[in-house]
Amino acid sequence: MLNRSILMGRLTRDPELRTTPSGVSVASFTLAVDRGYAKAGEERQTDFINIVAWRATAEFVGRYFTKGMMMIVEGRIQSRSWEDQNGNKRYATEVVADNIQFGESKKAAAQHTGADMPAAPAAPAQQQDDGFGDVAGFSIASDDDDLPF
Repeated sequence: MLNRSILMGRLTRDPELRTTPSGVSVASFTLAVDRGYAKAGEERQTDFINIVAWRATAEFVGRYFTKGMMMIVEGRIQSRSWEDQNGNKRYATEVVADNIQFGESKKAAAQHTGADMPAAPAAPAQQQDDGFGDVAGFSIASDDDDLPF
């Protein structure tokens, strides 16, 4: 059986980061995901998907994501039920996130949300005489003796 979900959408509010009584971090948030089609003459519909992330993934979300930011979520769909304070049976379906990534550039996110996203750590400067240069913050060693294999 297969239960995988990959979503890309915008956060409808800041993620809610909590800690369970046993000290495990959990973040919950809602992702607005546009449907891939629209009926003629109508606007495209949007689905609002509840997401839950645990442990380090939850801490990552709580630290770096805010309302309006684009996010890519990979996970599994899970349903659960419980009884509320009035004795009514309640149900929820949500995506339990395994992997979360930024869905837009730092510049686009800052313009959209007004927030300053964290900068990636700078790579140490390398000589660029090998013709490959510096690609996306990573440099290729120019001396074969520096390679670990």
